[in-house]
Amino acid sequence: MRNRAVLWVSFLVVHGALAWLCLNAPGLPLGDVTLVYKPWVGQAMNEQFVVGIDTPWVYPLLAIVPMLAASVAGFGNFGLTWLVLVTVLDLLAFSVLVRGGRRRRMAAWWWIAGLACLGPIALARVDAVTVPLAIVGALLALRYPALAGAALAVATWMKVWPAALIASLVIVLRARVRIVLAGVAVTIAVVGGALALGSGWNVFSFLTEQTGRGLQIEAPLSMVYLWQAALGVPGFFVYYDREILTFQVTGTDVDVAIALATPLLIAAVLSVALIGIRADRMGAARASILPALMLALVAALIVFNKVGSPQFMVWLFVPVIVGLVIKGRDFVVPAAIVLAMCALTQVVYPYLYSLLLNTWIPMLVVLTVRNIGTIVLLGWAVAKLWRAGSAAHWRADAALSTLV
Repeated sequence: MRNRAVLWVSFLVVHGALAWLCLNAPGLPLGDVTLVYKPWVGQAMNEQFVVGIDTPWVYPLLAIVPMLAASVAGFGNFGLTWLVLVTVLDLLAFSVLVRGGRRRRMAAWWWIAGLACLGPIALARVDAVTVPLAIVGALLALRYPALAGAALAVATWMKVWPAALIASLVIVLRARVRIVLAGVAVTIAVVGGALALGSGWNVFSFLTEQTGRGLQIEAPLSMVYLWQAALGVPGFFVYYDREILTFQVTGTDVDVAIALATPLLIAAVLSVALIGIRADRMGAARASILPALMLALVAALIVFNKVGSPQFMVWLFVPVIVGLVIKGRDFVVPAAIVLAMCALTQVVYPYLYSLLLNTWIPMLVVLTVRNIGTIVLLGWAVAKLWRAGSAAHWRADAALSTLV
């Protein structure tokens, strides 16, 4: 009981510290919440003009729900209410996580460390709302597959990345039909409600709004261009895209890289999924497949993404937590890598982000090491999946040879 109390107090202290940093730290870490989300909500409430319904939107439609919820205490308290909302959701997910033995406590301590390493951005974007939903969905998948499918579908309709977790569960678990049916039910409800409100194709606009954007400076795919900009190569430079509201990098043949990014992302995700299917078909244990497959799919979404926003690191929280719960110390290597990546991310954002915009070489080194870490994670997870399938195939052959 004493150990559990220390866990809870630590979790609350970290959230309190991060909330304070969100409100007071240099670099305006809560900027997207107060300067972007808040105007969207004001537009919806005052002008009856809802993003995703009356106009195309970069986010799936349910992302507006936590934004609307942040206005319940008045627009003057929008940022503070957002932080309270995220903290409450995290506490609910934490209560699910700590109901168990040593491995769950290890995962809970790791989550606390991950939040501290990543810093205020861990609470300051809509991604922070999807993480507790995804944790609950992933942890309940074995006992309550329909509930898990619904929770993950709701999270996916806020930010697309939890679809990787759904794909992992569908590939590995025998209760895949119930997971899919629950997700389909949520999707029908969201799309049907949006169409009833007159959204038309705007409800699906998040699928195409990102396709024409350039390379965001933090993305792994941007590193070649960012380094050439830093070294003063003519034609390579950082600029601000006022339509997407983010800093991007350009240079020679950047249009080719932009055009190839989405096909590469799709190919990478499909390849990882096929490796996971191979491991499952060869009879590898679900415990060997599921955490590695989740990690590989989520890492692929980051490595081959044109966007490299610092909040993407919270996506990795879920597969690491699941891995620690299921595999324990066997998942310590990716857990340690993610902590290091989170700490490097906090160095870059929010406090010293201006140095990155000025292509200061030491800051580029920090970002490059962080991005290499993402590639290493992907390689580690894919190797684990491949070995799990191969080992299962070898055991099956060995068992068959004894019968011949």
